[in-house]
Amino acid sequence: MRKRRPTRPSTRPTRRPPRAEHRPLPPPPAPKLPDPPPAVRHPKLPPRLELPGRGRWLWTCRAGFEGHLYEELAWQKAQPKLLGPALVESDSPKSAPAFARQGFVVDASGPLEALHAPRGPGHLQAWVPDTDEGNRLSGGAQTLLNSWREARGADELPTAKAAWDRGTALFQLAVLSPQLGAVGRVMARDALSLAPGGRHRMLRDRDAPSRAALKLEEALETFGHSPGPEEACVDLGAAPGGWTQRLISKGARVVAVDPAALMPELLGHRLVKHVRSSAFGYQPPERTDWLFCDMAWRPLEVAALLGKWARNRWTRFLVANIKLPMNDKNTIIFRVRALLEAGGWQQVRVRQLYHDRDEVTVTARLER
Repeated sequence: MRKRRPTRPSTRPTRRPPRAEHRPLPPPPAPKLPDPPPAVRHPKLPPRLELPGRGRWLWTCRAGFEGHLYEELAWQKAQPKLLGPALVESDSPKSAPAFARQGFVVDASGPLEALHAPRGPGHLQAWVPDTDEGNRLSGGAQTLLNSWREARGADELPTAKAAWDRGTALFQLAVLSPQLGAVGRVMARDALSLAPGGRHRMLRDRDAPSRAALKLEEALETFGHSPGPEEACVDLGAAPGGWTQRLISKGARVVAVDPAALMPELLGHRLVKHVRSSAFGYQPPERTDWLFCDMAWRPLEVAALLGKWARNRWTRFLVANIKLPMNDKNTIIFRVRALLEAGGWQQVRVRQLYHDRDEVTVTARLER
């Protein structure tokens, strides 16, 4: 009987299970978010213009977004009604609708020759619906506005900002057709915008690389707060650099986070640090003052990222642009807001501003 040779010990290293302290921790559970209200069927526009009722709110919006404005007002049980392109009426809502540019309580509506200049201290504005047909009415609206302002005499304050400072009204004249209009008022401090009809046109710098810079300036004016000299900002998805450029023009220091290149004017600038990284992988080494984000990315993933910044208290103020290419825009906005608030953001405001297209602007803040 043959004897077996003794086996040699293997020289191959044995695979040991990783030590517990090196094993990746499971991700934290996603926050339980409330369910959005059921979708509301968007009604068709009426075949001809309808006038708003006295005591109702008249809203104007970007043309083509009437259905989305109607839906969010319906969610608030404000009994909305489509009146025509860019025009919706409703009862008083509980909160400001995201898709409205401006709104006011109607005092009277009907033929323009039957309407009269409102009385009382404040500033009178006139606007037309932002449509091709509506814009052709702007000349006549301006003529009527000039006449009414003269008739108001000493009651007429010079600017909307003056009305805001004094806590008085913004009187509204909406010229809805060559013959018809509506007049009413909103307190300046409650108005969605101080610009007539919410059309807050910003001036574009010659060297601005894109329309993005206009969106940022309007967002900051709406927020009522802006970065100051030497404040620390992070710009997620910064390339080509429109937002970064406007921020350094205010004297702020900017960490521009984007794997793509920035515009040549920003390279080597003393106030700019370019981090070639994904926004989702970047973590600031210390707390910043401002977080800015304008990324063409899936909105719920962006909102989750912004919520992470709040949970970690990496910043104090937020200005972000959320893209909404989908049809169920209000459902996405509802979930975006829920993700931000679950992260800890406070005073969250969502608005489709004048320079926004298929998108909304979000502003929020964290208490120290």
